[in-house]
Amino acid sequence: MTAAVTLGFLVALEFAARHYGTPGPISLQAREVIHAPKSGGLLYAALALMMVVLTRRERFIAVVAAIGIDLGFLLVRWAVDADTAGGHPFGNGALWVTLGVAVLAVTRRTGPERILLLKGVGLALLLMAGRKTGDTWLLITSKTRTTVLDQYVAVADHALGDPSWLVGRLVTASGAVGYNVLDFVYGNLAVAAVVAALYQLRHVAAERRFPRHHLVRTFLVIGLVGPAFYMIFPVVGPIFAYGTGTEHWAAVSLWAPDMPPTAPWAAADIWPRTLPPADAPQPMTFDGITPRNCMPSLHTAWATAIFIHTRKSPRLLRYAGTFWLIATLCATLGFGWHYGADLIAGVVFTLTIEAALRAYDRGWDPAGLRLVAYGTAVFTAFLLSYRWLPVQMAHYPWLAGPLLLAATASVVYGYARTTEQWSRRTVPVPRPEPQPEPI
Repeated sequence: MTAAVTLGFLVALEFAARHYGTPGPISLQAREVIHAPKSGGLLYAALALMMVVLTRRERFIAVVAAIGIDLGFLLVRWAVDADTAGGHPFGNGALWVTLGVAVLAVTRRTGPERILLLKGVGLALLLMAGRKTGDTWLLITSKTRTTVLDQYVAVADHALGDPSWLVGRLVTASGAVGYNVLDFVYGNLAVAAVVAALYQLRHVAAERRFPRHHLVRTFLVIGLVGPAFYMIFPVVGPIFAYGTGTEHWAAVSLWAPDMPPTAPWAAADIWPRTLPPADAPQPMTFDGITPRNCMPSLHTAWATAIFIHTRKSPRLLRYAGTFWLIATLCATLGFGWHYGADLIAGVVFTLTIEAALRAYDRGWDPAGLRLVAYGTAVFTAFLLSYRWLPVQMAHYPWLAGPLLLAATASVVYGYARTTEQWSRRTVPVPRPEPQPEPI
């Protein structure tokens, strides 16, 4: 049923993208079987995720085959002088091996062994398709949501001290080094998630089954549910609504995205130098190119998920999870992609999703239901307050700011307390053996 729903969703996105004159996620993924992939690192990360179901010998064969296929593609492209057209010169081999394992599972395996291999392939393909699906969905948001609500969020952000403007000045002052280090962390969030997931799934090959709950599961649900709010609450981000767009970073970025400047559509070119006014906000018309992908911040949501799932890992992974969360928060604010209000909404959104998945595994016990209901209520209150009370929040920051942070902290505390109760195991007190007594 899940596979059928996923396939139907991808087909619907394919038709929607074709309606706007661009290829959809299925076409883009199929194209990478031959053409240079957009992200070779992501394809190899997906291959690594798939290999958790393989034995050591099978993993070695898969890696050698993937590298060999990529070398073959590299030689052919060199021989015919083919351009990668902005893609990566590697990654096709990882996709070929993943598809080969799927064919092997269907034709040469049966029963539980076939199911296990297909689960591994399915996780890898979902990770690959997630990037394509996201690109198509962002295109749809830019075409269907002609007006954005950035002025509302920017005014409400006064209650939090306008963190995007503050961190934006720091990142701008750090120059090319600071920007590109954060850009590397920001752009490789999926790879970091795969590294954390590989540790969680390290026993799959030996036990021949997946654990009940793991990071990839949370990642996929966040990516499925989160973009729906882009249509409900369209926001482009401070660097677009109050700046010149990615043109701001063109002088220092090594991988600057090729997007036209947004200054003609911006409310003013003031980011990150001058704070926006706290007057009455209005919906503003924006271009048909820039994605409306701010509310909530899914990069913050995914980084929070990585942080949560590395808490019981070895020390190195715990430190890495903490670093990735902090660096991602600095990048989302410092690059001007998000407002501070987006980030706290992303944290609450992630904890609610994570609580719902764990509560579902436990049969929807009362503690889990209360936590999910509370997280949903706080997230809804955030969106409503950003839309209908931004001026009041800006005029009384000493009240609104602490309330926003306290609401976020209460969800964090509730999640930590509930999951701690779930993980606690009651150890029975040993009874002393009866001793013979003298008559």
